[in-house]
Amino acid sequence: MTADRALRALWLGRAAYAPVHDLQHQLHDARKAGLIGDTVLFVEHEPTITLGRGATADHLLTSEQALAEAGIALVATGRGGDVTLHAPGQLVCYPILDLHPDRMDVRRYVKDLNRVMMRLAESYGIQTGLIDQYIGLWADQAAPERWTSAESAATPVKIGAIGVRISRWVTMHGFAFNLSTDLALFRLIVPCGIREYGVASVASLTGAAPSVQSAAARALPLLGDVFGARTGALEALSVAELSAELAAASASAARASVG
Repeated sequence: MTADRALRALWLGRAAYAPVHDLQHQLHDARKAGLIGDTVLFVEHEPTITLGRGATADHLLTSEQALAEAGIALVATGRGGDVTLHAPGQLVCYPILDLHPDRMDVRRYVKDLNRVMMRLAESYGIQTGLIDQYIGLWADQAAPERWTSAESAATPVKIGAIGVRISRWVTMHGFAFNLSTDLALFRLIVPCGIREYGVASVASLTGAAPSVQSAAARALPLLGDVFGARTGALEALSVAELSAELAAASASAARASVG
């Protein structure tokens, strides 16, 4: 991405996972076709366990029937990574970005997503860092106000997860950052396949419980800064409204190609 590129940001509110997953695919195809510009979705999901390409059966600690009875969806996705959880109180960010011509580096992209979450955590008074062998963002539960290294952290806990898919250098999926998520739900899985460390949220580390929409508004300029893109206001739009907008853009493009 170059500094003169704009990033459209959309707040989808609270939504089920599957329709947003379908919407991501539509946006991803539209971005690859040049029908839309770079776009980022912010959303708060209904309780959902997602399985990445690296997920294994033993990392799901309950049955599909028990999940269904509890009202928790189970969805297989095309993103990288293992099993993870989305639930109310968690900010989920899905950038649909064309990384041409200057950001075509998967490791850099993942690091940049971490940088966005790091700055977001810092805005809530939480210092965070990385653990080399694991993807995601970490804090020290014993001392959330400081992080010097993974080795010096007394109780490392994961506050943010990353799982991405990149096709023809256009991205989808993204990061999930725990604000006030019910951490008990993570006991249903081995989060991201990591058994030795627990999970955390802004609420569990600081006592504060910011709303997901306010966190989205706070994260947007951080995302723009890290990726060198201009951002406008965060637009509130439903999944249905955005799907209709995409359908209209595709139909217009089809008519233009015929004409």
